[in-house]
Amino acid sequence: MMNIKYLINKSRFESKINFGVIVYIFFIFGCAQTAVKYTPEKILDNSVKINQFFEAEFEASLERSPESLTYFGSRKKYEKLDTQTYQDFKIEMDLNKISLQKMKAFDPSSLDENSKISYSLYEKNVSDLDQQDQFYYHNYFDGRHTHLVDFMMNQHIVNTEPQAWSYISRLNEFERAIQELIDKLKTQNEKGIKYPNFIFAKILVDAKNIISGFPFQNVKRDSDLYKDFRTKVARIDAPPNSKNILMQKAKQTLIEKVKPSYQKLISVVEDLSKIQTENNGVWALPQGKEYYQYLLKQTTTTNLTPQEIHKMGLSEVERIQNKMKTLILTLGFAGTLKEFFESIKSESLNDTNEKMKTAKDLVAKNQPAKLSAKLFYANTWKGRQDYLNDNQKIISNIQAKLPELFNVFPKAKLVVRPVEKYREFSAPLAFYESPAPDGSRPAIYYINMADMGSISKFDMEALAYHEAIPGHHMQIAISQELTNIPKFRKHSHFTAYSEGWGLYAEQLPKEIGFYQDPYSEFGRLSMELWRAARLVVDPGIHFYRWSKEKSIEYMNQNTSGSNDKNIKEIERYFMNPGQAVSYKVGQMKILELRAKTQKALKSKFDLKEFHDVILKNGPLPFNLLEKVVEQYIQSKLIN
Repeated sequence: MMNIKYLINKSRFESKINFGVIVYIFFIFGCAQTAVKYTPEKILDNSVKINQFFEAEFEASLERSPESLTYFGSRKKYEKLDTQTYQDFKIEMDLNKISLQKMKAFDPSSLDENSKISYSLYEKNVSDLDQQDQFYYHNYFDGRHTHLVDFMMNQHIVNTEPQAWSYISRLNEFERAIQELIDKLKTQNEKGIKYPNFIFAKILVDAKNIISGFPFQNVKRDSDLYKDFRTKVARIDAPPNSKNILMQKAKQTLIEKVKPSYQKLISVVEDLSKIQTENNGVWALPQGKEYYQYLLKQTTTTNLTPQEIHKMGLSEVERIQNKMKTLILTLGFAGTLKEFFESIKSESLNDTNEKMKTAKDLVAKNQPAKLSAKLFYANTWKGRQDYLNDNQKIISNIQAKLPELFNVFPKAKLVVRPVEKYREFSAPLAFYESPAPDGSRPAIYYINMADMGSISKFDMEALAYHEAIPGHHMQIAISQELTNIPKFRKHSHFTAYSEGWGLYAEQLPKEIGFYQDPYSEFGRLSMELWRAARLVVDPGIHFYRWSKEKSIEYMNQNTSGSNDKNIKEIERYFMNPGQAVSYKVGQMKILELRAKTQKALKSKFDLKEFHDVILKNGPLPFNLLEKVVEQYIQSKLIN
């Protein structure tokens, strides 16, 4: 259909239009508008058909990914692992483009509102692949070497003898999968995609951990993979002789296939570490400036520039620090905020096997603190067990109060587990792993207890609320359980949406009476400050060319994190550029939408309903989430 605005503006410019022409144009425009109107029956019919199309395409994409099939509870291709080469990516991209053309046979105006959202989202997901193609080799090391182990241990279920043999078949596949990883590393090096040097040490530690223990070494301690397989085989209903054969075959495969693959990876990484000796942001890569802007657009689903994000971060750091200054006065602390940070940091550096100092001992100026005699857990088995138990209590307490904030709740169970030994070194302090969509596997809230000196009690509440409830578990599990949207929407991922919700969820419990201990409130603010500082540091590294040392120093001066913790964080920002800014950008966008809804609806505003709108449409980029919220506001005003 003609662009009426373009025609009128063009005619005015050329001074060739008269009133009759305008009338004629609007007549044609009106006829065209009338012609594309659809009856409610036709809209319903087309909406059903396009959703059938979405489901068929989603199932077809699953068939191309053995690991995804396993994740979704299928036992198809149970003996295979995914192939991850550039050629496979290109095939997938071409298939998605064909799929997009099929979808465009539907007129968006012939669909209901929910299906229009699906249409726009599907179009975005496919179009994003073109940019991914441009920067395919720019992506740094994705942890495939540890993901394979995690996948086998947490996704590959063994209930029968054939499933145990499939486990062994997948162990054989490690050889190909690790070689694909090695080939990508070599190609990146040839293309001038230089990694920050410190990344290599992390890869080496994890790789060596994976092939430590029996049968890789002649020691009593089992390796993680061998222990996992032995535990699973012990539970199946099979004759003892069959189980022995399985264990012998697994041992042979680990020694002959898995170990040489990781040894080869170690050798290649050691060689690369000698060549690539600098620690630079992505500005140093070919097309580095364009790549970073692409990453920011992908992770935030906005058009914010590095300069705007950096400025936003400086403003948020100042705002949160001012709140903290007020809070520490209530603790009886007469020093500066920086001095308070230093008192906490000095505590984390102490030998945590010794008796913890009281808060009063930590405070300078001889001013008494009111609460929290112990700020850190002992670096002992009991300290770790206490930390696990206390996290479970926090989750149970907030779970009981969720009806005050939500109308809908996840059915999937949530368990708290420590991070496995083989990946402690590179894993973050805490993270969430989704439940199986078919309910066969619970969600997992992982906590990293490798260094108890970096785990403060005052951060616990905010961290649990973010990673578990009402954070990622509410958002992800509810999304997976929705019945009103196609599967591809349930399992889409937009970092700013998910991490923005997680950070937003940290403050929600405060609205219903949690964070009673002022130190816990300080912890909440510390976590938010940490995310605000990321807005400063991430563009600092990748746009303003900050050094690793300057970035760590900024975090040391402006947050309560210890030097060791800040080093780990800065290394994460180097390795995963742009991702860290999504938390604060996302939280601020959700708060903005909440304020807009509250202002528009006034007395009609219902916080539970607002949360329904955010959570019951699945993950969305912010332009589509804004549209959904606006539709809710208009429907609420009418009713």
